[in-house]
Amino acid sequence: MVGGLTIAGHVVSLWRYPVKSMMGEELNASEVTERGLLGDRAYALLDPMTGKVVSAKNPKKWARMFDFRAAFVERPRPEARLPPVLVTCPDGTTIESDAPDIEPVLSKALGRDVRFVTSAPEKPSLEEYWPDIEGLAHREKVTDEAMPHKTFFDLATLHLLTTTTLDRLRELNPDGRFETRRFRPNLVVRPIEGRRGFVEDAWIGKNLTLGEHVQIRVTGPCTRCVMTTLPQGDLPQDGGILRTAAKHHGVNVGVYATVAHAGLVRRGDSVEVESA
Repeated sequence: MVGGLTIAGHVVSLWRYPVKSMMGEELNASEVTERGLLGDRAYALLDPMTGKVVSAKNPKKWARMFDFRAAFVERPRPEARLPPVLVTCPDGTTIESDAPDIEPVLSKALGRDVRFVTSAPEKPSLEEYWPDIEGLAHREKVTDEAMPHKTFFDLATLHLLTTTTLDRLRELNPDGRFETRRFRPNLVVRPIEGRRGFVEDAWIGKNLTLGEHVQIRVTGPCTRCVMTTLPQGDLPQDGGILRTAAKHHGVNVGVYATVAHAGLVRRGDSVEVESA
């Protein structure tokens, strides 16, 4: 215990997703702002037919989004304009987001017209497909889902996941490949020795300190969706991933958080939780 805080674990990986629903980039360090990791979900594609944000939550339209990867061409810096991203298409073609033909290239690769946008609509929304899995709020249905005001986030600016949660899911379903990339977290934390199971559940409603300066508040569980089941790279499509979370943990994997105090977070930083 240190000054009213208890060491809970250490940051073992950091992830940023510059373009919503595309594959992102693993980082050694990142500035954390009130909008989460600097540059996270900074850009998105927009469906001009519906006006909705393109999301792999509706794989009937946008399953191929996971075949694209986006990474900033240079390191984003606080108080500076965000740099463009380099998008790698499924066939290996690369294009920078400020190229004049970015939209035709992405539209051709997706087989649907899209717009590349750098700022969110006033009231953004997306389409979400709910598979036929017991425990979900809907089954075999596509719904319209509101997103936070003028952002490309689903619900919160930060998503945290522990390694013990992944280990527990693997125990519950040994045939499933419960890998970090299926769940698209920003922060992966390895709890201290001896902790097991869904450790981050106990952090809901509490403040965490990451490294020397960053403070976040864990606001609630992260309810999972069909995206966790989709193929990406060498990971196969697997409905058992979501089914396991629904059956054993209320469809929740990981937690959401907001940023209370900005700063730099690094891989290896300690994670301290406020004492009860």
